[in-house]
Amino acid sequence: MPATLVINEIYLSIQGESTFAGLPCIFVRLTACNLRCSYCDTAYAFTEGKKASPDEIRARIDELAKPFELRTPNSELRIRNRLPLVELTGGEPLLQPGTLPLMKSLCDDGFTVLVETSGALDIAQVDPRVRRIMDLKCPSSGEVERNRWENLSSLTCSDEVKFVIGTQEDYDWARAQLAKHSLASICPVLFSWVAPLQTHQQDKSLKRVPAGQTPLSRVELVERIIADRLPIRFQLQMHKFIWPPDQRGV
Repeated sequence: MPATLVINEIYLSIQGESTFAGLPCIFVRLTACNLRCSYCDTAYAFTEGKKASPDEIRARIDELAKPFELRTPNSELRIRNRLPLVELTGGEPLLQPGTLPLMKSLCDDGFTVLVETSGALDIAQVDPRVRRIMDLKCPSSGEVERNRWENLSSLTCSDEVKFVIGTQEDYDWARAQLAKHSLASICPVLFSWVAPLQTHQQDKSLKRVPAGQTPLSRVELVERIIADRLPIRFQLQMHKFIWPPDQRGV
C-alpha cells in the first residue's frame, strides 16, 4: 500500500443512505474532491484532513468494529459479523490510489465494503467485492458534464446508481437516463432528494444551480415517482433526521 492517505474523519454511525440504510457502518471520509456540486454538504472535506498510514486506518476501523465481533461458545475463536459495514466516502475516495488496496484488504478480512463515488472517475479498478454506489450527476449539480458514461458498462447487480434530485429538470433528466440505459435491470437505482444547505454550508467554491430550473420538494418528487411508476428506490438522508443536518461525525 502507499505510505499514507489523507483522511478527513473516521467514525461509527448508522448508514443513512442506499439499500443498506439503517445498518451500523464505519465511515472513512477521505479528503479532496474534483467536483463542486451545488448541493454538496461535505465541503469541509475538500481540504481538511490529516495523513494516516494504512495500518493506522485499519487500526481505527478494527477498534470501532471490535464490539461487533462474535465468539464461538467455549472457544477463543472470534468470528467477524457482517456488521458493521465499512464505507469509503469523501470528498471523492477514488482520487487517492491508496483506497484501492485498502478496500481490498477490508474485503479480505470479511467486511462488507461500500464506496460512494461521484461517477466522474473509473470504477472498473475497484475490487469486485466492493459495493459501488455511483452517482450520475443531474443538471442542478452543475457537474452533469463530468459523468463518465463508460462506467455504466462496469456496473453489476451488487452496485447501486444514485441520482440526487433537486429540480424538475433533474427529475426529467434522471427518468430519461433510467429508460435510455435500462438501469433498473442492472442494479438498484436510488432517487435521493436534495436537502437544502444551511447558510454556513454554502461553500463559495460550489457550482450554482443553472438559471431557470424549477425546485422540486420531496413530496413532489415522491408523487412524480409514483405517478410515473418508476422502478426505483426513493431515499432521504436518514442521518439528517436523527441528528442536526449539519452535524459531522454521524
